[in-house]
Amino acid sequence: MTKPVGIILAGGLATRMGGGDKGLLPLGDGTLLSQVIDRLAPQVEAMALNANGDPTRFAGLGLPILPDSIDGFAGPLAGVLAGLDWAAAQGATQVVSAAADTPFFPRDLVDRLTQAARAANAPIVLAATLDPDRGPMRQPTFGLWDVTLRDDLRTALEDGLRKVVQWTDSNGAAQAVFDPDPFDPFFNVNTPQDLTRAQSLLESAP
Repeated sequence: MTKPVGIILAGGLATRMGGGDKGLLPLGDGTLLSQVIDRLAPQVEAMALNANGDPTRFAGLGLPILPDSIDGFAGPLAGVLAGLDWAAAQGATQVVSAAADTPFFPRDLVDRLTQAARAANAPIVLAATLDPDRGPMRQPTFGLWDVTLRDDLRTALEDGLRKVVQWTDSNGAAQAVFDPDPFDPFFNVNTPQDLTRAQSLLESAP
């Protein structure tokens, strides 16, 4: 494969949106999730969706639906693991993860992550946004992950690890830093107010 494969992480509980599937909320001419799919598709070789529960609610997307293999809503790393296992079955060597509630992530995300991985010879690269006061702020749901790490990740999750950066730091993660101008490209929709803002940003985009 010439590009990594992609995993869209939609396995969360969406408690601040009242539960349900945030990704299926309307945004623009489609849904929050369709915006994410359209943005990621040109950057990857193939895509799958990490989601738990009844997979038929996503039947119209035409994507493989991958549930967590770790019980108890173990967080985004469980979704990354599902993606790594799927990628291995496809013969892919790398997976790029993207969150299902973040519709404006960079269109050069995969290129920048791949360049950073090569430059640092790192098995993991996390996206980061540059904060003028605090420096690079990592975005742990957006990353490039080497498939060879899946067994280590599985063991860590089974042992109770849940914090993304704790595991990525232990595996020598690098980062790719993105400019937040004119707004944070990793802005994610957590509340009804965020969805309203996302609609305004979409309408004002060139």
